[in-house]
Amino acid sequence: MFINLSNHPSTFWEKDQINAASLFGSISDLPFPTISPDEDTDTIARLAESYEVKVRKLLAKEPIGLFAVHVMGEFTFCFSLVARLQKAGILCFASTTRRQTINHTNGSKTSKFVFVAFREYPNINAV
Repeated sequence: MFINLSNHPSTFWEKDQINAASLFGSISDLPFPTISPDEDTDTIARLAESYEVKVRKLLAKEPIGLFAVHVMGEFTFCFSLVARLQKAGILCFASTTRRQTINHTNGSKTSKFVFVAFREYPNINAV
């Protein structure tokens, strides 16, 4: 099972990203929490703990096979959650992209991010 914990539901992913995630089996979306920039470290730690429980419950539904979690979003929450998941032996990945930018004549620009690969987070607990 591949759990997508990000602000980008897998229903909107391109074929390459779906294929890469599918190597782990089924894809399950877990919406990323809304995190205020005013939250303190203790609140972030408690939120990460609650999401670790949510991830474990999802993974328990498919007890056989490969397991991984795609964690992308607010940095301190991601760091805290990845550390907890890695300590539990759960693989965590970030997505890598190429940005394609179009500069418009009115001075605005549009960026499109094209998926390249999933990159495993370095093991935080081994440092």
